[in-house]
Amino acid sequence: MTVPTVAVRVLDELRRSGVALDDDELARRLGVSPRQTINQVCRRLERAGRLRRYIGPDGKIVNDLRRADGQPSEATANPDRPPDVVEPVLEGDAPAASDSREQRLAERVMLDLLGKRLGVVLKPRRIPLDQGVRVEIDGADDELSILVEVWAHQGPPKVAQKHKVLADALKLLHVAASLPVAPRLVLCLCDPEAARHFTAARSWAAHALRAFAIDVVVVELPAELAAAVRAAQLRQFR
Repeated sequence: MTVPTVAVRVLDELRRSGVALDDDELARRLGVSPRQTINQVCRRLERAGRLRRYIGPDGKIVNDLRRADGQPSEATANPDRPPDVVEPVLEGDAPAASDSREQRLAERVMLDLLGKRLGVVLKPRRIPLDQGVRVEIDGADDELSILVEVWAHQGPPKVAQKHKVLADALKLLHVAASLPVAPRLVLCLCDPEAARHFTAARSWAAHALRAFAIDVVVVELPAELAAAVRAAQLRQFR
């Protein structure tokens, strides 16, 4: 008799449960150790399009067979799909060094956390300027009273990364100048070490941000997501 792979067991358990489950719960239910095995399998299943991973209500990343529109995924709609169709897709190497999926997920979570702190809903916005120019802003409320640029990074920034954050600040200033009412401008980071260069008293960058009334706000990511961002950074710079 063929022994089901961990990936097949994960999909079967998610189908049976009918709800999203985090890696720890899946490891417990399936008796899989170490837990990191479940994490690796679920990340591969996500890349293969068999499930979704996102931050659940408890702040942990959960695995869900439902699509973003709430409809069943292929794994749910076709529960009899044979394992040998799934497994070859899952045998690839780790994500490419340039893959920033973790950072994109972290930035969405950061926007949600910041929005809750400020009492608004922040969404990506495309804002038209003159001469047909449009600017993408990471987050803004419906009234454009708050404009936010987000940077998901753990640890001190490198020189090029400092320039990236300052370019985001310039974007905020430029967009704000085009609006009839001056908005609050926010640079949202997720790690005090990453933010220190932009808040330290002796940094010219921090001095400039204060002079232009751009707030640097740090929101703490859930531990699992912060670890995923650190792992992505190691991939990108190894």
